[in-house]
Amino acid sequence: MSIVDDTPQTDRTEPAPPRRAAARPPRPAPPEPGPAGDLRSRVEELRELRDRVLAGPGDKATAAQHARGKLTVRERLELLFDKGTFVETEALRRHRATGFGLEDRRPHTDGVVTGWGEVDGRTVFVYAHDFRIFGGALGEAHAQKIHKIMDLALAAGAPVVGLCDGAGARIQEGVTALAGYGGIFQRNVRGSGVIPQISVIMGPCAGGAAYSPALTDFVFMVRGTSQMFITGPDVVQAVTGEQIGHDALGGADVHARTSGVAAFAYDDEESCLEDVRHLLAYLPANNRELPPAEPVHDPVDRRCEALADLVPADPQRAYDMRHVIAEIADDGEYFEVHELWAANVVCALARLGGQTVGFVANQPLVTAGVLDIEASEKAARFVQFCDAFNIPLVTLVDVPGFLPGVDQEHGGVIRHGAKLLYAYCNATVPRVQVILRKAYGGAYIVMDSRSIGCDVSLAWPTNEIAVMGAEGAANVVFRREIAASPDPEETRRARIEEYRRELMHPYYAAERGLVDDVIDPADTRTELIRALDMLRHKHAQLPGRKHGNQPQ
Repeated sequence: MSIVDDTPQTDRTEPAPPRRAAARPPRPAPPEPGPAGDLRSRVEELRELRDRVLAGPGDKATAAQHARGKLTVRERLELLFDKGTFVETEALRRHRATGFGLEDRRPHTDGVVTGWGEVDGRTVFVYAHDFRIFGGALGEAHAQKIHKIMDLALAAGAPVVGLCDGAGARIQEGVTALAGYGGIFQRNVRGSGVIPQISVIMGPCAGGAAYSPALTDFVFMVRGTSQMFITGPDVVQAVTGEQIGHDALGGADVHARTSGVAAFAYDDEESCLEDVRHLLAYLPANNRELPPAEPVHDPVDRRCEALADLVPADPQRAYDMRHVIAEIADDGEYFEVHELWAANVVCALARLGGQTVGFVANQPLVTAGVLDIEASEKAARFVQFCDAFNIPLVTLVDVPGFLPGVDQEHGGVIRHGAKLLYAYCNATVPRVQVILRKAYGGAYIVMDSRSIGCDVSLAWPTNEIAVMGAEGAANVVFRREIAASPDPEETRRARIEEYRRELMHPYYAAERGLVDDVIDPADTRTELIRALDMLRHKHAQLPGRKHGNQPQ
């Protein structure tokens, strides 16, 4: 007998009915505001405080700043950074010094604005003095803000820009102000060759304050409103009896033309800050990165036919080497460094095939392009900077030698010339040399010759590489024969031609492997881009050492 179970079957996998959601407790009524107010009132208080900080010390101080022909610190930051990207740090910082009335004057920011923002979408750190507060003078809290932002820049691996407009150390704070400068100098040195450091002098920069810009990579100055000096005109007059004004002692043109302290000088702050942005566009964020590449609109195989007209075949005729650089570079654009100082050598950043390169070139338009003390220093520092930040070097050579003279020898041209030699020999970035015309003596070797390690050496068919010019060589080698000749001038001409024919023809160095190829000048751009593309992943290992002992 079978038993039939007619109980309805259920699916055991069927989910259980959903639980009923627990009822939410009613929202509690807001508490009655206490004596200190609620959070909204605190936020409103914070907003008002920030507005006061942004407004600065007042309309009167702002009007005085403008009357001096200078922008305020906030106006400068708006020009430097992409709109809306600046983030300020320690805006509410105030000093804690006492004495001499300081306890009654404790403005926020303590006279320096610090933070970071973006320049063309890339992070850049900044500290900017506010001359309206204590004349931008540096005290303990002021210095600590700068220390912190420099440490952040180094940790983040991004450039740091200093907008300098300060009256030096805050005398009322004594030795703590001096210690603050020491901390800045230490960080300048620690960051050297690791992150780009740029100083923009937009007002006074005197005494110990001047050493920090001197330790950075580039110094910008503004004519009429910025000065740099260790001892001011009053001290100079008291000690030496010399009478001199602020601009004549340490103005923009003095440092851009005479001392070489300033790499750039401008007529106004707007164009100055525009070029700071332009310079940053060529540079990597730090020494572990390659410089930013740009899209290439200028054909890499563009022939430079104009070079045949720009450069005379006669080695005695002058021309402007900057026109050569413009013809070779992408879209004819380059950014010259130290344009007004040591003009017999040209140092410039440009792009080839979209990649940043550093050009070092003799300038036949100025003292025939000879190397001297100042030109050697200028080029050496530029080579070192490019090498530190992975910027390939292109050296354009048209040099008759080192400048002779008692002043040069007594001034240490040997020591200063060795700086350039050291910089090239120590450089591990891709290095390409192009010899346009003459390359004589030790100056040929120093201008990144194959013998000191350039990777690729090219030459035009107008090149003359020799110990010295044919005229000088003939006078030395054939001196006795010329003196004994019945027609000394004819004999001299014949020997000069013989020397030039035997030892200075354009293929002499190529036949001996000291030049890789002799090229059509019109192909210079193409050949440079090819060589640099080949060298893009170059790896050179220096000997293990703490550091070298370069000539000083």
